[in-house]
Amino acid sequence: MEFSYVSAFLLGLFGTLHCVSMCGSISSVLTFSLPHRTRNNSIILVSYLGFYNAGRLLSYSIAGALAGAFGGQLLYSISPQNGHTILRMLSTVMMVAVGLYLAGWFPKLAYIERIGVPVWKKFEPLGRKLLPVKSPIQALLYGMIWGWLPCGLVYSALLIALAQGQALQGGLFLFIFGLGTLPSLLGAGLFAGKLLKIAHNPKIRAYVGLLLIILAVIGLGLNWDINEHHH
Repeated sequence: MEFSYVSAFLLGLFGTLHCVSMCGSISSVLTFSLPHRTRNNSIILVSYLGFYNAGRLLSYSIAGALAGAFGGQLLYSISPQNGHTILRMLSTVMMVAVGLYLAGWFPKLAYIERIGVPVWKKFEPLGRKLLPVKSPIQALLYGMIWGWLPCGLVYSALLIALAQGQALQGGLFLFIFGLGTLPSLLGAGLFAGKLLKIAHNPKIRAYVGLLLIILAVIGLGLNWDINEHHH
């Protein structure tokens, strides 16, 4: 289980290649929506960005908990004996798919974002009412809404969280995934040019994608050995 949390963090971290172009621009917009005085005070600016991202991670954790709880119910409805194995296979397939996607070999995975469009249509107007952000509480609330933005990478992580089989583990998986995305989003304003250059480098994308695929296969192997020993 610990290995899956390592994978969650790396999935978020390497998802930088996806987040820089998508969420990085949103982070920049949120920054520029702040009052001029706030933007010019680096300490206050960082605190606001912290509240934005805390809200986003809170939404991720809630979504992950719901996915984990649903996965647990699915596990027992499929088969108390084999349900976990099936979910673990689903987790591995999704991790491999994300690896292929980040490498640029499976662009169709982006279509998964369409799943969340109906939900986002309900949240997006609420987010607009919070702009311009003038207080930390507004920043936190906007971050919580931002967390429901349709994102293929997040939805892939949620499908992997299903395999955790419990609400607590599913929520923790998405929280750790969210922590992995922080470096790119907090640094998007400062290092946007460099990060975009990395994001569009085919070789780096391929290496990152292959690493995630390898981690997925190793994770499956470790879990398989654990299950064999239990039997």
